[in-house]
Amino acid sequence: MPLKTYLFLSGFLLLLFTASCTNDAGPPVQDVAPAAPPREAKPVPKFDRDSAYAFVEQQVNFGPRVVNSEAHRHTREWLISKLEEFGAEVSRQDFTARAYDGTELNATNIIARYAPEREDRILLAAHWDTRPMADSPLEDDPNAVVNGADDGASGVGVLLEIARQLGMSDPGIGVDIVLLDAEDYGQANGGNRNSWGLGAQHYSRNVPAPKPRFGILLDMVGARDATFAVEGYSEKYAPEIVGKVWRLAKSMGYESYYVNERGGAVTDDHFFLNTMAGIPTIDIINHRKDTESGFVPHWHTGDDNLDVIDKRTLRAAGQVVLATVFREAAGTL
Repeated sequence: MPLKTYLFLSGFLLLLFTASCTNDAGPPVQDVAPAAPPREAKPVPKFDRDSAYAFVEQQVNFGPRVVNSEAHRHTREWLISKLEEFGAEVSRQDFTARAYDGTELNATNIIARYAPEREDRILLAAHWDTRPMADSPLEDDPNAVVNGADDGASGVGVLLEIARQLGMSDPGIGVDIVLLDAEDYGQANGGNRNSWGLGAQHYSRNVPAPKPRFGILLDMVGARDATFAVEGYSEKYAPEIVGKVWRLAKSMGYESYYVNERGGAVTDDHFFLNTMAGIPTIDIINHRKDTESGFVPHWHTGDDNLDVIDKRTLRAAGQVVLATVFREAAGTL
């Protein structure tokens, strides 16, 4: 995830920024769930945290997944093979993009579709590339290697385990799992916002039909003691989805992760899915109020390795998203 435009918004600024919010003094998610006519409810599968961790570990073992690298190419082929193994209809969305520094990036969005014939669909997304350099304010070694265990691999690992579960149990709704490329090759320190999320921008211009009704982005969802506050653009563009997911997380006992408070607005892949593709999309992301960068200390450093990953956090992220899919399909979310 890039050195994003990260703003910890005051109540006044968020009132101006977030048209959907009418009471900035209170929490962003209220405890009144909208009524929905129930359909046939299927059991929500158990999210296997050990399996998700193994998927994170395999990505890290390939090395940094920087666009144009051998590790990137090997990871791409492995991701495609796993999604096919899990019963998805998989397609490659190859594209060439020009990075802010002039580098030509040969990138690939990987699109895995479950029940592609269904009109009613949900989008689940994460980025699978890694930052090409360590440029966190906390990193004092400019040559440090960013392995991206949390920033990239954790979200993908969670989605691979969800894909494995979907291959064994049909929720009754169409699901598109999209692994977005070239997210983390942007210009830091106040650079052009559009230099980030290049895969999300390409996908947003070329969304396969049928178009998903809403989306959930996972980014940095593996670290111990993670907290997923309500991200600003999520609340602005997809407040109903935020409410559904955060209420569900609370009912499942995961409120210590999905905290009912406002975080900052992060220019992540979901920003482009919302503004370019018109898909209301939320970002489940670990961002902090107690660090200089606004993120965890290992963000964009050489410390983003497997030892920062906590299986319990992977489960908290994955079980809630998996339940969201099944509950939405049943009309009980």
